[in-house]
Amino acid sequence: MPHARTCFIAAGILATFLIARPVAAEITVVETDDEVRIDTSALSATIRKKGYVSGVSRQTFVDKKTGAQDLGYGLDIADWIMEPGADDAYRDRLDPELIYRYGNEYHGSTPKRAIEGPQICTQAKELTPSIVRGPDFVAVKQTFRYRTAAPGKATGSLWTQWLVFPEDTRYFVSMQQIDAVNDSEAMFLRIDMPGHIAHKRGNTFEEIYLSYFGRISSGEFLTNFAPDERFNYTRGKNPVPERMIRAYRIRDPETKKTGPWLAGMTLAPDVVSEAWCHQRGYVCLIEEFGGRPIRVGESFRAAFIVGYFDSLDDMHAVYDANRGATRLTVTPEAWKLSAD
Repeated sequence: MPHARTCFIAAGILATFLIARPVAAEITVVETDDEVRIDTSALSATIRKKGYVSGVSRQTFVDKKTGAQDLGYGLDIADWIMEPGADDAYRDRLDPELIYRYGNEYHGSTPKRAIEGPQICTQAKELTPSIVRGPDFVAVKQTFRYRTAAPGKATGSLWTQWLVFPEDTRYFVSMQQIDAVNDSEAMFLRIDMPGHIAHKRGNTFEEIYLSYFGRISSGEFLTNFAPDERFNYTRGKNPVPERMIRAYRIRDPETKKTGPWLAGMTLAPDVVSEAWCHQRGYVCLIEEFGGRPIRVGESFRAAFIVGYFDSLDDMHAVYDANRGATRLTVTPEAWKLSAD
């Protein structure tokens, strides 16, 4: 086991942290009271324990090949459990955090409502990740039991996230899963996939690639528009695509030099019920997966690959090698993607 050590860090602040422990030849893990930092030969990433939690923390996901980092507020972030339909009839009895207002530029015109909350990323406040160290990977498991619910709904559905960092890839592999304590005809989980894009008039990215739409210039995101106005994918309204990939091409705002693509891939396209890509002060890349009947005691899940690629062909090759996976299984010996 690693040993605690106390030392002085920036500004003379006294801090206790765990000494970095080698996992494989090229992987180290440093764990503090607030976060877990992972370094492989290809990537650096930080998982927050406190504050804005779930997924990989904002602007800590670094591609060692190019020095690029993510542009938004976190990657593979988790929100509420939701379903179609309005909450107007009982809004006065909802925890304010569960109220879902539609008919605006933020959420568009489609009525939706929260089944259980809170929004994990902003309101869970603290998670307790566990670490699995494998021969050539590190994995992080995070869980949370939802503690608020709409009238007539139970609390306590379990959210689970696995994040696997292989030793030598420029991407991580993940899964998010809900074990439900409520019935719903179309329950879904809302997530950020891969993550939002902070920018000033398109200065940080060159273009966006949506596999169900194509390539879109950053100039299309200079003014706000609602999620259902443009670049929206909705299962049932649009054909299920061959691949579900959402990516942005990074651009250095100072030098204008183009960097790699940062892509978020949902490996089974048909699990996505809706995917947004719209401007609301930043580019918002929300994804909702599930959206099918669930009964108490049942589960639903999706598997993802998130990371850096030099070309669309590179993305497609990795996607096609893992297409159809929805489940990620991790043991100290190995990790495995599989279909349900």
